[in-house]
Amino acid sequence: MNDSSWGAPPEAGYWGPSDQGPVQGAAPAGPAYDAHNAQQTRPMPIVPDVPAHGGDQDDDRGAARTGGPLFRDETPRTPPHQDPSSQVPSHQSQNPQEPMSSAAQPAPAPPKKSAGRDLGAAIGVGVGLGAVIVASLFVVKAAFVGVITVAVVVGLWELTSRLAEQKGIKAPLVPLAVGGAAMVIAGYVRGAEGAWVAMALTALAVLVWRMTEPPEGYLKDVTAGVFAAFYIPFLATFVAMMLTADDGARRVLTFLLLAVVSDTGAYAVGWRFGKHKLAPRISPGKTREGLLGALAFAMVAGALCMQFLIDDGTWWQGLIIGLAVAASATLGDLGESMIKRDLGIKDMGTLLPGHGGIMDRLDSLLPTAPVVWLLLVLFVGS
Repeated sequence: MNDSSWGAPPEAGYWGPSDQGPVQGAAPAGPAYDAHNAQQTRPMPIVPDVPAHGGDQDDDRGAARTGGPLFRDETPRTPPHQDPSSQVPSHQSQNPQEPMSSAAQPAPAPPKKSAGRDLGAAIGVGVGLGAVIVASLFVVKAAFVGVITVAVVVGLWELTSRLAEQKGIKAPLVPLAVGGAAMVIAGYVRGAEGAWVAMALTALAVLVWRMTEPPEGYLKDVTAGVFAAFYIPFLATFVAMMLTADDGARRVLTFLLLAVVSDTGAYAVGWRFGKHKLAPRISPGKTREGLLGALAFAMVAGALCMQFLIDDGTWWQGLIIGLAVAASATLGDLGESMIKRDLGIKDMGTLLPGHGGIMDRLDSLLPTAPVVWLLLVLFVGS
């Protein structure tokens, strides 16, 4: 070891190896800071060498160690036999390779699967909405157009409110609500041509309405307004256009049934068998198994609906429509999940217990409406 490790200068004398004792004729060493009182200090006792086979201290290679630290920044090490964490039961000490008993470390119980929503409230609200839709759909078609209009206006209110709260984007609600209602009615009365004209006028109204406020944020506000006009009322217009056919009520019912069955199949199969995530960065709850369940349920329901509900429809056409509905509904759900993640929210609203807001129910319906409308027109005409 270094002789300077104890703080004594060479000229004040030094200690030799532990088996030789002090050097003859040298003054006993004392603290460096009190050299004039060195004669009052006591000699350092000789520390005997530890045998090379010194049991638990073999890691020091036989070197003698004192009870305290050798250097000021060195912390004392506790031998393994003094460390409580290193002690093992006596029946295991003779075989270090033997793993710990399972009784000492019991495995945690697997967590129970949760449905993730209030099923009672969700089923009750779903049944209530279904009764309103069916009653308006088969009694007076114009009443169902009113139901679509109300859903569109509420959806626009939810979307614009969340944009303002989370991002400070002020998409003008008044021209969107008026233009959205006009879009749905124009699509029902004048078809696709009327819907496009109403869409263009709504976008123009958004641009003009926003001019009444300061120019800061104008571009993002009107961009969000035009997006909202296309995303909610324009896509919903295709439901109104389905209604204009002779079997329009049954077409709309087929569209709604396929969307609901697809969502139910994805939910049931994914909750029971889902293991592989479909899009974990967008919607962690969706699984590939759930998507397969949606495809299977929707295709079976599509074959039945086209065979028994739609005039001149056949079962194989229903398989195609069911496949398309499952794909578009899943993409629509993922699209709204993307919007909600960007906004940092879980639901768009709280109007529907067990479901969230109106937009949380329209997310899969809106992009599915033009797909079903187009395929029905291609298969059985308008």
